[in-house]
Amino acid sequence: MAYRKIYQKKKKKKSLGSILKFFCFCFLFFVFCFLFLFIYYGRELPMPERFSERQMAHSTKIYDRSGEIFLYEIYGEEKRTWVSSENIPKYLKEAVIAAEDQNFYTHFGIDFEGIIRAILINLKIRKPLYGGSTIPQQLIRSTFFSNQKTAERKIREIILALELDRRYSKEQILIWYLNQIPFGNNCYGVEAASQTYFQKTAAALSLPESAVLASLIQAPSYLSPYGKHYDQLLIRKDYILERMVVCGYLSKQEAETAKKTSLEFAPKTTTIIKAPHFALYVRKQLIQEYGEEFLRKKGLKIYTTLDWELQESAEKIIEEGTKINQNYNAFNASLVSLNPKTGEILTMVGSADYFGEPYPESCNPEKNNCLFEPQFNVATLGERQPGSAFKPFAYAQAFKKGFTPETILWDVKTNFGVQGAEEYIPGNYDEKFRGPITMREALAQSINVASVKVLYLAGLAETINLAKTFGITTLNQKPGFYGLSLVLGGGEVKLLDMVSSYSVFAFRGLKVPPVSIFKIEDLEGNIIKENKKKPKRVLESEVADLINDILSDNNARAPMFGYASPLYFKNYQVAAKTGTTQEYRDAWTIGYTGSIVAGVWVGNNDNKSVGKSGVMLSAPMWRQFMEQALIKFPKENFIKPKPVQTKKPVLKGEVDLEEPHSILYYLDKAHPQGEQPKNPGLDPQYNGWEQGIKFY
Repeated sequence: MAYRKIYQKKKKKKSLGSILKFFCFCFLFFVFCFLFLFIYYGRELPMPERFSERQMAHSTKIYDRSGEIFLYEIYGEEKRTWVSSENIPKYLKEAVIAAEDQNFYTHFGIDFEGIIRAILINLKIRKPLYGGSTIPQQLIRSTFFSNQKTAERKIREIILALELDRRYSKEQILIWYLNQIPFGNNCYGVEAASQTYFQKTAAALSLPESAVLASLIQAPSYLSPYGKHYDQLLIRKDYILERMVVCGYLSKQEAETAKKTSLEFAPKTTTIIKAPHFALYVRKQLIQEYGEEFLRKKGLKIYTTLDWELQESAEKIIEEGTKINQNYNAFNASLVSLNPKTGEILTMVGSADYFGEPYPESCNPEKNNCLFEPQFNVATLGERQPGSAFKPFAYAQAFKKGFTPETILWDVKTNFGVQGAEEYIPGNYDEKFRGPITMREALAQSINVASVKVLYLAGLAETINLAKTFGITTLNQKPGFYGLSLVLGGGEVKLLDMVSSYSVFAFRGLKVPPVSIFKIEDLEGNIIKENKKKPKRVLESEVADLINDILSDNNARAPMFGYASPLYFKNYQVAAKTGTTQEYRDAWTIGYTGSIVAGVWVGNNDNKSVGKSGVMLSAPMWRQFMEQALIKFPKENFIKPKPVQTKKPVLKGEVDLEEPHSILYYLDKAHPQGEQPKNPGLDPQYNGWEQGIKFY
């Protein structure tokens, strides 16, 4: 009996030992298999340290000159803006952890408790909806792998998650995660999501808004606030707020308050854009220089020259002014302003409303039969006749040759000979003739006949060349193609070119080409490009001073425009010139101080006539803008020109008023202060001139 008991005890011990040995063997076999798989699948894996070196696709951002107003984004499949830890609210981090990985700070890359919990929930609901992936696992998956669910991918994911957690701090992993994961609508990372859904930076997110973003991580497309499952998004948002209470991040009261807070989502748009015509103008320049693929991935930060405060004013003024001008059949307008000393474009409004609809409804922009075409940038692409706004170039060329503001011309009916198929006999805007008139009065009052004579004396080819050196890019035909009507706006120009060219007068003869980009920074904040364009002299300062003095002389222009016209500013010295083309197709006003040049064009895209002149349609909008702009810049007056020293009486206005046109006969056009009088006669450079000038 005793022997049997001893034998049974030995047998039990032997069985227990066998079981223990079996389990030890299984454990060791499992460890061996895990190590084998770890080594086998991990041998060609990208190492976690490469993650910090890896260049994510970062979209290029375009801002105003302050860097605070976001204008436009150039991105590929991933729209992303990197944001640092200090610019991510604490409750956004906590909401994401509560929703995605509540044991984030305690596990070592994988969470067995979370896996078991997910399995139990899936068994309970009989659907494989919940996974046990930790934040490191999700980060590894979104960075290195596809979403294909295979055992091999899962093993690789776990291996890298363990290694990632071993090498880096929890905070670093969390920041990488928040900048990497998708939120729907091409948004990657919390900053892009915040800008898209709430039009604010991540740093400015509220608690309920943070809970919304945390909700989107689970199913970005399905739970989109712009989709059919908006109610389910709000349910998950409330669920996450409750999870934050369970995790100790919020009190019950804070969660309930957040649940009741109403949410306001930004309107759904395919592209967020401000100052659209300007932003797209900059985008085109960037693509030409860097290529679109580079811009989509390298995360450049573009500081433009745009003054957002002035831009907002300009857009409002143009939009409201155009509504008034529609009463006169003028359905579009454009405005550009720049700093003459730097060439920096401060505002650009390419049309009355970029987001508007073509008018009339039946028109087709591709057929160019619309009175109003919203997305066509008139400022940079439109080629329109400038009317009398071109006159200052001819007067500047005449002054270069030695003529003076006191030089007298005769404003009488004049036949300038055959140009093209007809004799050219220009008239004045008011259909009146004034007889003897000084060049100062002729330019200030925009007298057509006298101005044609100025161009005749200055030289057509020479005036065109001068305009080109100022910045006009469109007058590329032979001089005879334009003829003397050029001084009245017979050649087509661009608004940006005209404003830039007038800046030469404002900067006393110095030229700085238009600049739209102030500086460019790379992803690390290094400056890779800066505006360092230097001015180039293209006109004598004395000549520029004469033009400035005339165009700011309110007394000289008053007989035509009145003493209280929109061109006059009581406490500021402002030079200005209007322009109206034949049949009232275009209305212009361009004016400037030493600090800012602004130009406004009014008309119709299809070139149909409008009902009023430049001073009636464009000048009021120009004045409203200048009133806003002058406040931002220091007050400065133009340099008073020195009296022109000459011995020729005719250049000083001392002529026989009984002998009309004496200047055309007693001055050699090529050498206006020469001693020998010479009839200029015909000039062979003017193609198509068949006879000389006839005087009546």
